[in-house]
Amino acid sequence: MSQLKNVEARILQCLQNKFLARYVSLPNQNKIWTVTVSPELRDRTPLVMVHGFGGGVGLWILNMDSLSTRRTLHTFDLLGFGRSSRPTFPRDPEGAEDEFVTSIETWRESMGIPSMILLGHSLGGFLATSYSIKYPDRVKHLILVDPWGFPLRPADPSQVRAPPTWVKAVASVLGRSNPLAVLRVAGPWGPGLVQRFRPDFKRKFADFFDDDTISEYIYHCNAQNPSGETAFKAMMESFGWARRPMLERIHLIRKDVPITMIYGANTWIDTSTGKKVKLQRPDSYVRDLEIEGASHHVYADQPHIFNAVVEEICDSVD
Repeated sequence: MSQLKNVEARILQCLQNKFLARYVSLPNQNKIWTVTVSPELRDRTPLVMVHGFGGGVGLWILNMDSLSTRRTLHTFDLLGFGRSSRPTFPRDPEGAEDEFVTSIETWRESMGIPSMILLGHSLGGFLATSYSIKYPDRVKHLILVDPWGFPLRPADPSQVRAPPTWVKAVASVLGRSNPLAVLRVAGPWGPGLVQRFRPDFKRKFADFFDDDTISEYIYHCNAQNPSGETAFKAMMESFGWARRPMLERIHLIRKDVPITMIYGANTWIDTSTGKKVKLQRPDSYVRDLEIEGASHHVYADQPHIFNAVVEEICDSVD
């Protein structure tokens, strides 16, 4: 954990705006590692950003300053990931999902946040949607960025969009172990393994880091007890599909909660989900858009465009 702390500190020192990084204790003794940027801007609804599978607060470094110029921004390591506590999750998909969602709500209560603009990427998008079903009063606008776990798995394999090589590599070990077990087995060679399978990450963050900082960060986020990772495995049918697809439940979000879905034009995620959500919520605000030149990690592939889109959404709230 100390190595993760050190590499994260190198990332966060790039922030220009005032920020506060600390643990938020939950009533059940779990702790959520939280970074708040521009805590002094209390007049507007705060933006809360939820990372995806295997990520952490550091991966938002290209977005945090821009998105906190006019309002407070909160980001945190999901329970079971990054520097947050790593408890034993229920092994059934509904129980694991509920544990995540409950931890987000108790974190919100502990933070004293009355309501928020809630943004989730990938797995974070799935959990943000589940949270919005259960706690609609707390969500002023739901922003889903390349959300995982929405579509039903097609019966015809030819209808499945071909995933990138790294997804195939992760999927190949699913039957035997947790998704990122190979990183833990790699030990000190782990950061190099991240760089080999995801050389694009170094390019995405090249404006800030010309070394292996981001690869080291991803490795140390995932070199620990695979708590959230085990929960994710319980929730998925295979890497691209959820056992409880969100498209079957999106209609349960209260009608007055607006939703914006942001996709990378080159993503491996099924972008037709946005159109399907619109059909399921005919009397609600649903907007879907694609950002050119971006893949699954939209926020890092085209950060300037992504930040501008998210700022526009936030400004529409207040």
